[in-house]
Amino acid sequence: MEKAFKNHLKLNFPYLFNSKLILAVSGGVDSMVLMHLCKKAKLDFSVAHCNFNLRNNESDSDEEFVVRAVQNLNIKVHIQNFNTKAFAEEHKLSIQMAARELRYQWFEELRSSEGADYILVAHHANDSLETFLINLVRSTGPEGLAGIKEENEKIRRPLLNFSREEIENYAKENKILWREDSSNASTKYLRNKIRHQVIPLLEEMNPKFLEGFSNTQEYLRQQLNLVEDYTELIYKKAVKKVAYGYAIDVLFLERLPNNKAVLYQLLKSFGFTEWDDVHHLLKAQSGKMVFSSTHRLVKDRDELILTKIDQSHLKKTYEIQQNEDNFMIPSGSFSFSEVDKILEKNNHTIYVDLEKLQYPLTLRRWEEGDVFYPFGMKGRKKISDFFKDNKFSLPEKENTWLLCSGDKIVWVVNQRADNRFAITSKSKRILKIVSH
Repeated sequence: MEKAFKNHLKLNFPYLFNSKLILAVSGGVDSMVLMHLCKKAKLDFSVAHCNFNLRNNESDSDEEFVVRAVQNLNIKVHIQNFNTKAFAEEHKLSIQMAARELRYQWFEELRSSEGADYILVAHHANDSLETFLINLVRSTGPEGLAGIKEENEKIRRPLLNFSREEIENYAKENKILWREDSSNASTKYLRNKIRHQVIPLLEEMNPKFLEGFSNTQEYLRQQLNLVEDYTELIYKKAVKKVAYGYAIDVLFLERLPNNKAVLYQLLKSFGFTEWDDVHHLLKAQSGKMVFSSTHRLVKDRDELILTKIDQSHLKKTYEIQQNEDNFMIPSGSFSFSEVDKILEKNNHTIYVDLEKLQYPLTLRRWEEGDVFYPFGMKGRKKISDFFKDNKFSLPEKENTWLLCSGDKIVWVVNQRADNRFAITSKSKRILKIVSH
């Protein structure tokens, strides 16, 4: 296995020979073997061990074992203790998910502080099979069935081509000691139930099941890479960046075969789960929408508008006092200055009769029934009709501010000023208002 491992590195991870590495070592057989193999390959690495304090004295014994083993090999070791149960309760996570989040967050912090290039972890072929079956049970998308990635950001998994049996045999042949985690024997966790009950049945039916599965999973990864390449081409033609998110061309998508699958590929990273509802938006009336926990997808004429759900919308009104020259809100800022004459005019600048203003001014979102007197037009107009005439999307409506004096609109910000506050020949004081 030693020779096969070194050849695997040369073929698939040649850069690791010239990199500074952090190696995650739990004390189990997988990570202990990886540590010895990396030492034999003369890689430049230090060791990181997490004590999650979940198994009382057993957790402390694991830590002591790793420290002794690493010191015997003359390797630098980093130890981090976690109150995993408290973290899980605070963030409403399972113990396993809490441990995973704590582990990888610390690994990245350690990598950065140590100036290391990559983090090595000891996942192997059996882990990938178990992850596949877990995701199959949980009905995840095709990405979940592709298994564990060999490369993921700064994480590298050089043992994924090797089985648990190969690793354990190497440990026994080379008299490498390791610690058994007592929780691995329990079938309380889904992964252990699959490991101890499901996989043995599959291997009983086909002794070479793991080998065949690994080949099949590699074909699946290649297919997913092909899908990603296709999606990138579609993205360039169907998606554009707009003021408050992204717009997807409905007419373009409708001409594509399998457009439901295309929508999934375009939107899978935004947390949507109701894919039938997402697909139905293509034929839905304008205004229909689907939500994820973080984003919203709105049908707007011939587009689907994707926007992030913005909690700042919850605060809808701000007051601006007369002595304020500058005023900040989460989405931008305003400046107020008294001037002698009107100079440049653009959508971001208006001039109003200062003596017609009633302070404090208010800045708020529009409401149904709002009306104003558009500058350059006669008579009044509903804000909703103004939006309709100018073909505002729902996100554009929601992100439009109204600057008001009392119950009168002074400015539909960045869109149109109100005639009632316009400068006339009788105006004595001119206020310049600029939005940034």
